[in-house]
Amino acid sequence: MAALKKVITGIVIGLLVGLWMGVNIGKKQPVWSYPFAEESKMLTEKAKETADTAKQDVKKALREKLEDTEEKK
Repeated sequence: MAALKKVITGIVIGLLVGLWMGVNIGKKQPVWSYPFAEESKMLTEKAKETADTAKQDVKKALREKLEDTEEKK
């Protein structure tokens, strides 16, 4: 019976530690940091920044392509 208690206790502790670390890995934070702390940037802000940089990259690529085709003429 004592062995069963040790096994169950080990499993519960392992699950809690694994959950703690898994949440931090998912949020791309240090593994032992507090997983429920507020993030500095919200997901929507990150998405907007990514979209803006992609938009700028596309504009730059299109302008370069247009300049290349004008030079060939």
